[in-house]
Amino acid sequence: MAPVIPASVAWYVTGRFYLSSEDSTLQDLGYFLHLEGLRGPLLEDPTGKVAEATALLTFRSTPFKSVSIDNGGLSLSVDPVGDFTVYLKEPGHGRAHFDDPASFSEGRPIATFRRASLVVGGAFSGPASTGRSLSMNVFTARLVWSTAFELHGERYDLKELLPHGITQWGESGPTALASPPPGFSKVVPFVGSAVAVGPGPMR
Repeated sequence: MAPVIPASVAWYVTGRFYLSSEDSTLQDLGYFLHLEGLRGPLLEDPTGKVAEATALLTFRSTPFKSVSIDNGGLSLSVDPVGDFTVYLKEPGHGRAHFDDPASFSEGRPIATFRRASLVVGGAFSGPASTGRSLSMNVFTARLVWSTAFELHGERYDLKELLPHGITQWGESGPTALASPPPGFSKVVPFVGSAVAVGPGPMR
């Protein structure tokens, strides 16, 4: 199994940020649309209205505290180093649904990544007449643990595909979703695009 070529696309994901109404911690979770090197679909039914329920690979971060900084029409968020884990949905595991965040970690853990440094994100406010805005962030994450798994009859291990981790760019929607699930005060959807990191000194 050859590793993904450094600086080439490693994966595409989509998910949501959840803000806890109890302690104001954040977490992000979602599912994989594509992971380079894996053969076969990662969604059992990509045309379904509830696509996350057909996802075979999901992810969920550990909760973290974000610090907010304002600069005119630019709102910045500074997130600490933290982990997120990738899960494989095998027969018998519950389906993922965005109205139940815990469902994204109901699966077999196959890898854990750790953000290598602080994450800075920015949200740009657009003119009131358009209501448009852009929110984005970028981070590098190192692979800190993985185990072999089987998908569509093939055997894989993310330490062989992405031994040095990834760098991901994320963009989120301008508007929070209505009616967040119990225990959360705000939910925002996002899409993430990652490239493979090349070899270098580990810290």
